[in-house]
Amino acid sequence: MMYPYITLNDDTLITHSHLIEKDDEQIVKIHFERPKDGGFDMARCVLPSYEWIIKEGYTEKEIAEFENMIKQGEHIFYKYAAIGGMEVAKAI
Repeated sequence: MMYPYITLNDDTLITHSHLIEKDDEQIVKIHFERPKDGGFDMARCVLPSYEWIIKEGYTEKEIAEFENMIKQGEHIFYKYAAIGGMEVAKAI
């Protein structure tokens, strides 16, 4: 399941996964999706490695900007992933 995080001015929707425990490591997947004619541009980054497993339709400049944004807010993504997203956080 992916939890909504924010929608950017260009209609890119940013979502994140729940906290995934794998090999004694806590992983969060950050997904970017922007509508376009006939489909979507998509990108997905895996924390904490910052490995981009999908980069379709976004420019390298956009990917670099996304990565910078993730680095600045990594702790926030982990926080919301651990509690089930921002909507759960608002209800607490």
